[in-house]
Amino acid sequence: MDVICLGILIADIFASPIRSLPAAGELRLVDRYLLSAGGCAANTAACLQRLGQNVSVVGKVGEDLLGDFVVKDLAGLGIDASAVRRSATLPTSNTYIINVEGEDRRYLHCLGANAAFGLDDLDLSLLNDARALYFGGYVLMPGFPPQDLATLFREARQRRLLTVLDVVIGAGTWPGLDWVEPVLPYTDLFLPNNDEARILTGRDEPLEQAEALARLNPRCIVAITLGRKGVLVRHQGHVLRAPAYSVSCVDESGAGDAFAAGFIAGLLETWPLEKTLRFASAVGASCTRALGCTEGVFRFEEALTFIDENKLVIDEL
Repeated sequence: MDVICLGILIADIFASPIRSLPAAGELRLVDRYLLSAGGCAANTAACLQRLGQNVSVVGKVGEDLLGDFVVKDLAGLGIDASAVRRSATLPTSNTYIINVEGEDRRYLHCLGANAAFGLDDLDLSLLNDARALYFGGYVLMPGFPPQDLATLFREARQRRLLTVLDVVIGAGTWPGLDWVEPVLPYTDLFLPNNDEARILTGRDEPLEQAEALARLNPRCIVAITLGRKGVLVRHQGHVLRAPAYSVSCVDESGAGDAFAAGFIAGLLETWPLEKTLRFASAVGASCTRALGCTEGVFRFEEALTFIDENKLVIDEL
């Protein structure tokens, strides 16, 4: 297995874009609904599989209809879901994604079985033959406190795996640097977005956020995604700033997970950081071309062709 994608697993329901939210009691029609396996672990795994990587997903779903669907959907994508655990007491996590034209997405989320997933659910021998470990949805998984995640990443590093950390921070929660301080020393790539980095560091500017996070591990690549404004990357004292590629956007859901998949693929290819950044940016942008988190994502050769044909100027700060 090339990459193990561990973290939140969700049954996602997407509504196609609408012009405005319905008023109380109003029925508003949509063109299409899409049900798919989602969450950081599933989305990143699906994108990595499209980029030619062999991928396994590890997480927890309920013993219910949606849990059956998530496992079946992953398997249908060619992803190994044999290590997904089932909860007899909690339902499968579910998110309803509302897309309003010209506005950011709105989410209604049930934490479900993700709340019960922890280190005891893992067989660490899964790490023995992998090349990379991705953990997505950290902070939104109360069963995985910082010290347990640090233990997992330390085990992965001892096996020479590339370690990648992504976070999801729910509204009204304010974790600080203490949530990542034990983990980042064992992390090769950290992928918060601007809002998540602000909450973790207490700083508003992406450069200041990156500097604060880099102090916990100067060797870690810190990539702070900025949505339509692109991304800022800091690694070993060097800071790069790249804009976003321009594509015809339908739905921005999953773009961050696609960016993560592209970055992981570039690191596994041992490309220079600038090429990896361009590749990840192209994969992330491609995700927005279709409804859902994976349907629009480039294949490997498509992404290479795209970055060859579309210049992306990267500035060093």
